[in-house]
Amino acid sequence: MQSLWMLFASFMFAAMGVCVKLASETYTTSELVMYRGIVGIVVLFVMIRIQGGTLKTAFPLAHLWRGFIGVVSLWLWFYSIAKLPLATAMTLNYMAPIWIAVWLFAHGWWHAKNRVEWPLIVAVAMSFVGVTLLLRPAFEANQLFDALVALGSSVLSAMAYMQVRKLGLAGEPEYRVVFYFAATNLVAGIVGHVAEAGGGPVTWHPLNTPQGVFLLLGMGLCATAAQMAMTRAYRVGKTLVVANLQYTGIVFSSVWGVAMFGDVFSWHSWLGIAIILLSGMAATFYNTRSTERGKAIADTDPIASEV
Repeated sequence: MQSLWMLFASFMFAAMGVCVKLASETYTTSELVMYRGIVGIVVLFVMIRIQGGTLKTAFPLAHLWRGFIGVVSLWLWFYSIAKLPLATAMTLNYMAPIWIAVWLFAHGWWHAKNRVEWPLIVAVAMSFVGVTLLLRPAFEANQLFDALVALGSSVLSAMAYMQVRKLGLAGEPEYRVVFYFAATNLVAGIVGHVAEAGGGPVTWHPLNTPQGVFLLLGMGLCATAAQMAMTRAYRVGKTLVVANLQYTGIVFSSVWGVAMFGDVFSWHSWLGIAIILLSGMAATFYNTRSTERGKAIADTDPIASEV
């Protein structure tokens, strides 16, 4: 079931990326971050009221740190989507699982008490090979800064995902984690937009077209659903397996490209899709085969051992 949560999250993140790419032609990055936060807050507040949940938390600093690194990563990602070809921005951002694997490897080597699971690390690396074959990203020399921004986003994304994992293992429900992240989006978007004005008058792009409203609403709803599913996946799933399955978002993005923009796949693309899917299935198979039922999470998950 944890695999299905990440697959759903990847699909919704891909849909969000399409909305962001289209909306960035009208709205600034700050406005996109702000509207994502507004939609998320409204949806989650209604959900919490219906379910009788509470926003009271015993981990305010953990939420603050998750929100900070998450919103900076999001900001950089939205910026790179607007500046770079979508394929390049998506590929560089999807290096986050590679950084997670590197962190887990370093953790296991440094403490010499947690098993370094090479099959999973190899599966993650092969997934990125598949991503490269599928998208074959390229950028002009004058876009090097934008590419580095996208790469920085992936590093921060990895940190945010691990923080989500720790919050979930500590007992925080998905809606609370995502709500505080949405609230951070709202605040950061407003502050960023005011800062961009440079002390001059602050102007907002009007919501006077059905297309603009639809894109912003779609972006917010897709992002909220994806965040909820991703948070659940990282809470109940195994870190590297869930991170590896995140690569399916590239497959979904390619499908969106075919359906909306008439993209045509070459044999490189089909080979990349096959590698991504096979590596995801291999990682899932390895996880279910090598993990004994009832074994404590701390014995197999370095992140869990720190909670």
